[in-house]
Amino acid sequence: MEPLVSIITINYNESEVTLDLLQSIRKLTYPNIEVIVVDNASPNDTPDAIKEKFPEITLIKSPENLGFAGGNNLGVKQATGEYLLFINNDTIVPPNFIEPLVQTLQADTNIGMVSPKIKFHWDPTLIQYAGYTPMSHWTIRNNSIGYHQKDDGSFDQPGETQSIHGAAMMVPKTVVEKVGMMTEIYFLYYEEHDWAEMVKRAGYKIYYQPQSYILHKESVSTGKFSPLKTYYISRNRILFARRNFKPFQLFISLMFQGFISIPKNSLKFLVKREFEHLKAFWRAVTWNLTHRKTVNQV
Repeated sequence: MEPLVSIITINYNESEVTLDLLQSIRKLTYPNIEVIVVDNASPNDTPDAIKEKFPEITLIKSPENLGFAGGNNLGVKQATGEYLLFINNDTIVPPNFIEPLVQTLQADTNIGMVSPKIKFHWDPTLIQYAGYTPMSHWTIRNNSIGYHQKDDGSFDQPGETQSIHGAAMMVPKTVVEKVGMMTEIYFLYYEEHDWAEMVKRAGYKIYYQPQSYILHKESVSTGKFSPLKTYYISRNRILFARRNFKPFQLFISLMFQGFISIPKNSLKFLVKREFEHLKAFWRAVTWNLTHRKTVNQV
């Protein structure tokens, strides 16, 4: 019998979006799955409708919004699978999506995480993710390989990559038991990169498997360009460096942020008169200045 795969997804005010994902999951050819939907205390939604239409799933209703990491961790505590598949609710999966991921992890136990190829739902001929470049110690950014490029076969080589993609990632439960779950201090954004660093430090590889793919609607919960997104990405970029860079690397990063990135972004928001984004950005910077003792550095 094939090993059990626990599929974990989070719902937040998006039952209709989640239902679309679950409909595609019903068509999976992989024979041994359990599906866990964590509702992150949706204030304007009726998550019970998800259970009514898909009685086979496990619905967990969190009493508070725990964010991406916290919501997924709640699902992990309920999961019984040998492999854990974390997937965004704003995705659609093809029927044969799971098999290549499971086979990848079974073939090499030194692989601690694997993501499929990710394509845009609005144009499935375009790639969103085909692996990641290393995180820059200057900008604290990485680049998604193949981003907005045609899916013409150029990105069909599986292999080790620098980081995982949070929209779809499979992790053996044994790795989670050894490394720990996602760090909840992030709430939104960068938590999967932080988790990938934890997994790599434990001696595992991060892998990209293009024989599997998903379609991603992207940023449905937070909006593609919202002050909320500006806040968490800006806050967590610096937080990631504080948690994962060695002292000299961190010094370089903070100098770049202080003298180049922060002034540049502030000016950009001012010129564009995007004052809500400016406020969100400076709240993010201030958070890192006022939370000096809450971060465990490498």
